[in-house]
Amino acid sequence: MSAPRPSRFRLGGRRYSPAASLALAAPFLLLVAIIFILPLATLLHESLFVPAPTTEHYARAFAEPVYLRVMLRTLRIAALVTALALLLAWPMAWVMSRSRGLGLALLAAAVLLPLWTSVLVRTYAWMVLLQRNGVVNQLLQQLGLTEAPIRLLYTEGAVVLAMAHVLLPFMVLPIYSALKGIPEDYPRAAQMLGASPWATFREVIWPLALPGVTSGCLMVFLLALGFFVTPALIGGPQQMMIATLVSQQVREMLDWPFAGALVGILLVFVLALTLLFKRAVRLDRFVGSA
Repeated sequence: MSAPRPSRFRLGGRRYSPAASLALAAPFLLLVAIIFILPLATLLHESLFVPAPTTEHYARAFAEPVYLRVMLRTLRIAALVTALALLLAWPMAWVMSRSRGLGLALLAAAVLLPLWTSVLVRTYAWMVLLQRNGVVNQLLQQLGLTEAPIRLLYTEGAVVLAMAHVLLPFMVLPIYSALKGIPEDYPRAAQMLGASPWATFREVIWPLALPGVTSGCLMVFLLALGFFVTPALIGGPQQMMIATLVSQQVREMLDWPFAGALVGILLVFVLALTLLFKRAVRLDRFVGSA
């Protein structure tokens, strides 16, 4: 019996050997190694071996209350952003899954266009809306809900709202994909069998959409953990998150080893959460089998 031939990959209708596929991917892999892996590895190396082999920098992150509060605040804000994004994304994804033609195109454009706009621009737009004499405060006063401008900017609520807006497309698209894959016959059959709208949602729609919901929540939560621009501009010192703390340690304190330790802690948490997610939910249900 002849030896099995090595597996091949398809691209543009053609089949490539593993060696050819690796050669095609080499420029991309080299770029990732230079601009991402190498700097990260250097930073982690400094956190463990500068000035000598030590775990002092990691112990400091957990020993000093101020740094521990920043890490816990980061987790709390990321969780709140994920919950708010899910609350806002579900109706949008549901309407998109039931739309056709021009209506679907307009809704898709409303979701995708923000992705093509700079995060900095969207953050400054929220600053204009939430500032003391901004649109929101003027509207509240005109409606008689407040007598004077209230503090909206530089609060945790402003940070959560702005981050949820920026990350909303990463929640809408997976949920829309999951809802779009649910055959319309399933909810119809449940209603014909006497199920109420709530029962149909609970027993049919939600379980089938859960992979998309889980995928969206994971992406938004992980992205929120490392967010920098929006919390730095809209939040104050009381809303500092771990990315802002890392930037402070690098640019102001020049403490690269401790900044590397903070990055290492965040990296370990992200990897652990991703592995837990992979064990709990099959990823091929989201992206399909090759």
